[in-house]
Parts: sequence; structure tokens; C-alpha cells
Amino acid sequence: MPSRSSAIQAKRLLTGLAIGESPRWHEGRLWCANWGTREILAVDLEGNAEVVADGPPGLGWSIDWLPDARLLVTGQGLMRREPDGSMVPHADLSGLGVEGFNEIVVDGRGNVYVNGGCDFEPAEGDAPGIIALVTPDGSARRVADGIAFPNGMVVTPDNSTLVVAESFARRLTAFDIEDDGGLSNRRVWADGVGPDGICMDAEGAIWTGVGEFGDNLVGRVRDGGEVLERVQLDMPCFACMLGGEDGSTLFMLAAAWRMADSPDDNIARLTEGPRTGQLLTAPAPAPGAGWP
Repeated sequence: MPSRSSAIQAKRLLTGLAIGESPRWHEGRLWCANWGTREILAVDLEGNAEVVADGPPGLGWSIDWLPDARLLVTGQGLMRREPDGSMVPHADLSGLGVEGFNEIVVDGRGNVYVNGGCDFEPAEGDAPGIIALVTPDGSARRVADGIAFPNGMVVTPDNSTLVVAESFARRLTAFDIEDDGGLSNRRVWADGVGPDGICMDAEGAIWTGVGEFGDNLVGRVRDGGEVLERVQLDMPCFACMLGGEDGSTLFMLAAAWRMADSPDDNIARLTEGPRTGQLLTAPAPAPGAGWP
């Protein structure tokens, strides 16, 4: 992966998060999941945060919206927030063969993609992660498997391509999206990166973690793996999103993380210990595009 790229400086917008994940620019604010607190937050450009909805307990859940603006929340299943604030099941994912669903993206046609099977200690060579499709009629099916810890996903503006972060394989993987929402033509989009939550810009580049875990680098990566810009952070970045008034502000959610901890230990640390999570911003050379 080429090492030549320009550097961008980040600024803190908000501190005191547990672990922020799943950032989305929505209705003039940056929304995110605050893992370990059951909070869904909305943050304005001045850094004012509001708890706008409840999320599930624990780690590993995300948010996105249907075309009619109803909020979807992943976790043990897929839930939908109704206009009266109640949470109801959106689709039955019990037959997909995995427990717990992490990232989500809703494309421009109302197709919902969720991924699951995030095993922190898989057997050597094992990649149990899947991507599932929930169509607008509510039916659910697997559309990809063999994903090495599936994480963030993006869909291109023309609804033709889905890119998923395979965190344990340190790559971004692309699929063609078929007319029925299925995925085909699996291929490597970028190798040797360190991806988690990702976003795409209007020039077709993807913002993602780059380098080794602990390098604390966020990069703007072109199809093929060239890193065009880099942002150096003090802690690992868990997810990126483009938004702001003109779509050209890069939002980054970062926090301290001890990978050797058990999930239970991490939840206790998040809720009882110092909260290291931060929301940072940086100017981006191109506005956001596609979904989310």
C-alpha cells in the first residue's frame, strides 16, 4: 500500500463517550450508538449531544433509517422505531444461523443489509461472518458468507456495489448488487487496511482505518488500495462518517480499547470506568455519497 499521502488534522467535537459506533449524518446532526450505555446520541456541529433513543445493552449494534425515516437498530435481532417511539421487530432473522447482528446499511431502494457472525476468537482460517438482506417486504436471507469479522458497509450512489469491511482479514471486499438485492462477483476492493466502520465520498474513495491496530490512522482509500489522505489520531478509530453543512466534514469515533479483555470485562469498563470515547472532526476533500 503506497505510503505517500497528505495529512489532515483532526479536532475534538465531543468527549466522554463510552465507545461510539455507527455514525450517521441525519437531519443536520451526527447520530451514533454509544455502546455500553444503551444510548443513541445526536450531536450538533457545536458539540451539543442529546440522547434521542434507547439502544440494546452491550456491544455490537448499529443504526440506520428506512426511506420513510423510521429508525432501525441491530443487536440480537433487527428492531424498528415507530413514530410513537415504540420499538417493534422489523424482520425475523432467527433462521439465518447466527446470533447477534452488528452493522447495517439501507440502500436507496429500501433494501436492508445487516451482518453478523462476529467471532472475536475464530478457529484458524475460519470466517464465520455473514451478510443478510432484508427486502422491503420483510423477507430475510443470506446473501454472502465467509466474511472475516464483518464490520462497516457502504453502498455506492447507483445502488450497484456493496463494500464491506472484513476487519480480521484487513481488507475491504466489494460485491455487485443484483436486481433482487443479492450479492455476486466478490472481489478485493482494498487490501492491507485496518477497517471498521466506513463511509464513501463523491469521488468513490472510502474513509477507513489504515495500518495496524494501534497505529490510530484513518485513511481515504481508493479502489485498489492507494491511500490518498491520512488523519493521525491518539486512539483507535471505530467508525467514520461524512456529513456537515456541505457533506465535507469527516466525523470519526475513537476510544481506548483492550482487545485482550473479555466482552463482559469491556462492558463493565465502559459503564463503570473512565469514558475515553471521543467524536472528532476533520475537513475532507470530497463530500459524502451513497449509503449510509
